[in-house]
Amino acid sequence: MAAQITPPSSSSSSLAFSSEFNVWKPMRCCFFKWVSQVCPRIRPSNHFRIKSSNGHPLNAISMQGGMDGSPLAKGINPEEQEEFFIDILDKEEALSTLSITVVGASGDLAKKKIFPALFALYYEDCLPKNFIVFGYARTKLTDEELRNIISTTLTCRIDKRENCKHKMEQFLKRCFYHSGEYNSEENFAELDSKLKKKEAGKLSNRLFYLSIPPNIFVDVVRCASMKASSANGWTRVIVEKPFGRDSESSAELTRCLKKYLTEDQIFRIDHYLGKELVENLSVLRFSNLIFEPLWSRNYIRNVQFIFSEDFGTEGRGGYFDNYGIIRDIMQNHLLQILALFAMETPVSLDAEDIRNEKVKVLRSMKPLELEDVIIGQYKGHNKGGRAYPGYIDDSTVPKNSITPTFAAAALFINNARWDGVPFLMKAGKALHRKRAEIRVQFRHVPGNLYKRNFGTDLDKATNELVLRVQPDEAIYLKINNKVPGLGMRLDRSDLNLLYRARYPTEIPDAYERLLLDAIAGERRLFIRSDELDAAWSLFTPLLKELEAKKIAPELYPYGSRGPVGAHYLAAKYNVRWGDLGGEDD
Repeated sequence: MAAQITPPSSSSSSLAFSSEFNVWKPMRCCFFKWVSQVCPRIRPSNHFRIKSSNGHPLNAISMQGGMDGSPLAKGINPEEQEEFFIDILDKEEALSTLSITVVGASGDLAKKKIFPALFALYYEDCLPKNFIVFGYARTKLTDEELRNIISTTLTCRIDKRENCKHKMEQFLKRCFYHSGEYNSEENFAELDSKLKKKEAGKLSNRLFYLSIPPNIFVDVVRCASMKASSANGWTRVIVEKPFGRDSESSAELTRCLKKYLTEDQIFRIDHYLGKELVENLSVLRFSNLIFEPLWSRNYIRNVQFIFSEDFGTEGRGGYFDNYGIIRDIMQNHLLQILALFAMETPVSLDAEDIRNEKVKVLRSMKPLELEDVIIGQYKGHNKGGRAYPGYIDDSTVPKNSITPTFAAAALFINNARWDGVPFLMKAGKALHRKRAEIRVQFRHVPGNLYKRNFGTDLDKATNELVLRVQPDEAIYLKINNKVPGLGMRLDRSDLNLLYRARYPTEIPDAYERLLLDAIAGERRLFIRSDELDAAWSLFTPLLKELEAKKIAPELYPYGSRGPVGAHYLAAKYNVRWGDLGGEDD
C-alpha cells in the first residue's frame, strides 16, 4: 500500500523519504538511487560484477556523490572503501529476502516467459541469496505440481558448463504455490502468511508480477496491497500490457492503481524495451560521434519501424479481436521505440531524465489522421499445397469482425530536429516473414557524381542504417562501393555487425533484463504514467474514428507482404518500404 508518512522539512537535506518501504534513506547514491541499512543487495555468489541495464553495478555502491563525508566512510582509505561497503551489503543481504509472486502462474506467459526468465537470472547468480518464488492462480495445484509444470520450460541455454540439473533442482526448491481468487483479500492474507513463514523474520522485499487479464488488475492490486504487501521492506508491482483501450480507460486504470500504490511502485512492462537492439539504440547514437551529427532532418529522409509475424491468431483470436494490431503493437512497442530513437540527449542515464525526453517527443507529435493510416486483415490463402485460414476463419473470432490484423501509419514530430521527416510504422500478422527492425533512410547525395551509374532509381544510391531487433540481431549500414575490376561499376554493400558472429554468447531474453531491473528498482525501461497518457492521446482519436465509421480493413492473403494500400501510403511521402528490397527480403 502507498505509504502515508509525512517527510521531514527541507532543512534535513541529507535524507529523503522512500514511499516504497517506509524508511529513511541517504539522498545521494548511485546504487539503484537508494542505499539504506535495511535495503537488500543483489550480489552474485561468484563475485563478478553483474550490472543493471543502466550500467550501474548491482553489487557495489558509488563512493562518490556525498558518501565520502558520511560517518560510515570517515577514517577509511579510498582503496578500502569499496570493500568496506560491500561487506556491509553482504550483511544486509543476509538479513533480507526477496519474495517474487507470479499472479496468474498457470497461464502461458508465466510458464513460457516469466519462470524461465527467473531461472536464467538464478542460473547466472543475478538473484540475491535469499529469494523465493510463489505462483498464485485460481487453478488448484500443489507445490510439486507447479514445479513439474514449470520444469518443462526451464533450460540452461546460456552456459551449459555448470550442472544444469542441479541448478534446476535448487531453483525448483524455492518455488511454491498458493491457490486463490483474484479478488479475495482472505486468500491474499493466506498468501501473506505463507510468505512470512518462508521469509523467517527477515526484512522482506516483495515483487508481484501480474500475468493476468487487465480487467482484474485492480482487484489483485487492492488485495495484495491491503493483505500481502511488505511490512518492513519495499513492495513493487509489474503490470503487463494492455494498459487500457484508449485514453479514458487507461487514465481510469492508472487512477485505480494509484489508490493502492505510488507511481514508483508501479512497473508497466513493455518487453520490447528489454530487447538487446532496442537497448543498444541509445548507445549507438550517443556514444558514436559519426551518428549524432546525422540524427536530424538535415540528413535523414525517413525512419521506418517494421514489425511482422508470419503466423495468425491460430485459435487465440478472442483477446486479439478486442484490441487489434494498433493497440497490440503500434501504440506501445513501436511508439516506445520511436520515442527512444527521436529523443534529445538526456541529462543523464537516470530513469527520470530518459523518460522526460521520451515524453517530450510524444507530446511534440502531430495527431494521427485517418488519411495517414492503412488497415488490413488477412484472408485465407493456398500456398505450396497447404491451405492457410483467414482471420475470421478462426473459431475464436466473430465472423463479421473488422478488427485490423495489419496497420501502417505515417507519423510526424513537430520539433526543430524532426520537422517534416515521415516516421513510418508497419505492423501485421500472417505476413511473408517474421521480423522487427528499425530502418533509417538517409537523404540522397546532392550533386552525386555517380548518379548515372545508378540510372533513374536514386533510391538504390541511398545510404540506409538498419537495426534488426529480431530474428538474428544485427546492425548494418548500406553504402555504395566500387566493384573490383577495370570498369566503373557500383554496388550497394553492407557494413554488417551480426550479433551471433561477433558475440558467441546467447543474448538474454528481454524478460530477464526487465525482471532484474524491477528487482533493482531501475525504472528506465518501464513506462511512466505521463508517457502512457501522451501515447494514448496520439492514437485514441484515430481508434474512435475507425470504430465509429466502421471502416473495413483491406484484405490481404495469408503469407503475403500485406495490403497494397501500405505501398501507396509510403509513396505519398516519396518513400519505399525498406524491407521489400531484394537482398534483405
